[in-house]
Amino acid sequence: MLEELLKNAKAAKASVAALTRAQKDAALLAMADALEARQNAILDANRADLDAAAGKISDVMLDRLRLTPARIAGMAQGMRDVAALPDPVGTLLEEHTRADGLRISKLAVPMGVVAIIYESRPNVTSDAAALALKSGNVCILRGGKEAFRSADAIVDALRAGLAAAGVTENAVNLVRDTSRAGAQALMTADGYVDLLIPRGGAGLIRACVENATVPCIATGTGICHVYVDAAADLDMALNIVENAKTSRPSVCNAEEVLLVHRAVAADFLPRLRARIGDRVEFRLDPEAANIIPGAPAGEKDFDTEFLDYILAVKIVSGVEEAVAHIAAHSTGHSDAIVTRDAAAEAYFVQHVDSAAVYVNASTRFTDGGEFGLGCEMGISTQKLHARGPMGLREMCTYKYVVRGSGHVR
Repeated sequence: MLEELLKNAKAAKASVAALTRAQKDAALLAMADALEARQNAILDANRADLDAAAGKISDVMLDRLRLTPARIAGMAQGMRDVAALPDPVGTLLEEHTRADGLRISKLAVPMGVVAIIYESRPNVTSDAAALALKSGNVCILRGGKEAFRSADAIVDALRAGLAAAGVTENAVNLVRDTSRAGAQALMTADGYVDLLIPRGGAGLIRACVENATVPCIATGTGICHVYVDAAADLDMALNIVENAKTSRPSVCNAEEVLLVHRAVAADFLPRLRARIGDRVEFRLDPEAANIIPGAPAGEKDFDTEFLDYILAVKIVSGVEEAVAHIAAHSTGHSDAIVTRDAAAEAYFVQHVDSAAVYVNASTRFTDGGEFGLGCEMGISTQKLHARGPMGLREMCTYKYVVRGSGHVR
């Protein structure tokens, strides 16, 4: 079945790449309408997924899996937001004319067939489909087994919307094999898949990067830090840390590590514990453990993406030590400083080498929608081709068009 799916996706590539903006936008709006029209069927499928996963995954991961009418409405609105964005395909990126009259243009074009391997987040299904279609790409979706029923119902709705808009249903495809063998087959689908994007935890991303023979973009793993400087507004810092850690701990832009300047730790940490200590387990280095109660930080706690209500805490001597710790432990996703000191801010911004660097703001803003991209295909933590939230522009490559009048070399 996967071979047939790959062939159908490849066959659809040319027609999807040739769609006009009006055709793509009409299809996106029809897909959004279909999501809402089939809400009950999607929720029924999601309840079956939740029932099957109960007791097998954590509560925060169950929340990540859960769909509600409001979340489905948000998914549909995300597709409408993408429809409202400019079409990146055909954008003139650069152009120059040589002295001999030869004109060289650089144009944005679709990638082709984009495969997305992701875990138990049903909303990724519609986000990925929307971005792929708007950027002229065919998508192949392979979700986690815990969310398969949900993804299947969502894709059924999306394909119904495509059909209603007169666009090939093979623009959006779902892999039904959720085994490791199915994922491996997608990673090695040379000649069919033009780009592979893994979206999930460290294990999934590592498996794709190590095993893929098709081009692959590493995304997602977020060991995100917040550093509270000696010159921080501590009320602001409390709000930022609470939001970064507790607003949705199961996502990749949630804070996992708190660094606190020694000069303010004795004041800040007890206030933080009073604010979030009933919800968050603290894993403390020895100095922090002398200030507030909590579990001793283990060897791996500063290198773990908890995706849970757990926060590793370390006391540092200043911005230089904070930056050195981030360099040693960060995954290059999102890291923040809270300070009113311009010199500390400048040092942090210059020396922290992450896809998103924040000053006096929560790391939770690293998101395609928050960055004005409509939605995202994932957060790239690498530096080649795409970095940070991957929106429509990042779903395109480019080609050169060279126009002459009988030029020869």
